[in-house]
Amino acid sequence: MISQLFVLSQRGDSIVFRDYRGDVPKGSAEIFFRKVKFWKEDGGEEAPPVFNVDGVNYFHVKVVGLLFVATSKTNLSPSLVLELLQRIARVIKDYLGVLNEDSLRKNFVLVYELLDEVVDFGYVQTTSTEILKSYIFNEPIMVDAGHLPPLGPAAMFMQGTKRMPGTAITKSVVSNEPGGRKREEIFVDIIEKISITFSSSGYILTSEIDGTIQMKSYLTGNPEIRLALNEDLSIGRAGGRSVYDYGGSAGSGAVVLDDCNFHESVHLDSFDVDRTLTLVPPDGEFPVMNYRITQEFKPPFRINTLIEEAGSLKAEVILKIRAEFPSDITANTISVQMPLPTYTSRVSFELEPGAVGQTTDFKESNKRLEWSLKKVLGGSDHTLRAKLTFSQESHGNITKEAGPVSMTFTIPMHNPSRLQVKYLQIAKKSKTYNPYRWVRYVTQANSYVARI
Repeated sequence: MISQLFVLSQRGDSIVFRDYRGDVPKGSAEIFFRKVKFWKEDGGEEAPPVFNVDGVNYFHVKVVGLLFVATSKTNLSPSLVLELLQRIARVIKDYLGVLNEDSLRKNFVLVYELLDEVVDFGYVQTTSTEILKSYIFNEPIMVDAGHLPPLGPAAMFMQGTKRMPGTAITKSVVSNEPGGRKREEIFVDIIEKISITFSSSGYILTSEIDGTIQMKSYLTGNPEIRLALNEDLSIGRAGGRSVYDYGGSAGSGAVVLDDCNFHESVHLDSFDVDRTLTLVPPDGEFPVMNYRITQEFKPPFRINTLIEEAGSLKAEVILKIRAEFPSDITANTISVQMPLPTYTSRVSFELEPGAVGQTTDFKESNKRLEWSLKKVLGGSDHTLRAKLTFSQESHGNITKEAGPVSMTFTIPMHNPSRLQVKYLQIAKKSKTYNPYRWVRYVTQANSYVARI
């Protein structure tokens, strides 16, 4: 059971606070934020998702810049509480359309009503958007998303000629558009978070994909949906062959999943035959399928690092990244970081001629080099030179005291697993019924590390 649940802004302001049991001091929000803010002074970079202060357990997750926090004095499963916080954030987003500080403040009555139905006296009741519709009576006050900064994977698809409507994914699932109309559309996102570790010579040491097929439906009447995946999809591997005889080929070019799980609304009657999922989507955003892949795949970026000593108190670092994906695809918000020797006192940067949308920085507090690129086209190369000045002579190998290099990025309309939605079929109510279908792909870096 949880004692309290509160939502804090990045500044530490308490936006939402609900005390369910009264056994934790009222100043817990301030105690939590002070502990998180000054965690670096205790030797860490970020506060862990679960910690204890004066006998109170604090659980927290960060969602689009907001801190969702729960407290308890009892011994609870951390994964249970963290999953609850994620689901509460998802339910609030389903109802408000946009999840940010402004939308929470304008809809605090609705948010408190949701929290009282989701949790009762510290015990979880339901986190289903569809079930909650029977108990929630307040209407959301919609926030204009046009002037808001883009958040989440949906924002990465705002490019090209087939442009997604600006407010398509930022609508409430329980309210209609002005005039009582409701735009019939459905979103299917294939989101893949990749983890890769490169050796110092550039070989791949470990590689893994954590993927999700995420769906958000704005269809009235909850019609049946058929979602067809690759016909050569195989699940499970043993000696290079499929463990489960699903009829898929495990040969070259096939998509081989190590394991997967499905949402409770998915029916697998025809999945064995033609790789088709049948479901009646509930209201709100939900994962249709989660999967994991550990077989080798082509990495979207290659990282090369060279460190050269230039005297007793100087050295030069050359960082080069190459985009290995097709030239018609663009990666967004690329960030490269590299820890430097602790005795580094100054860093000067040199970007390649004509570089646009690139910034560099040296974080003196933690001796870290940072290189940010706004966009990177597929097939392109980018190089950064950094000249290091040391406060003392190096008595060892500099390469052992620097690195590894890590990257974060987002690549819309690209997925390294080659998993595809072949078609998205919606049961028709009438001959004129033709909802909008949006199928999108995105690749994100979960852990992208290159040793030096």
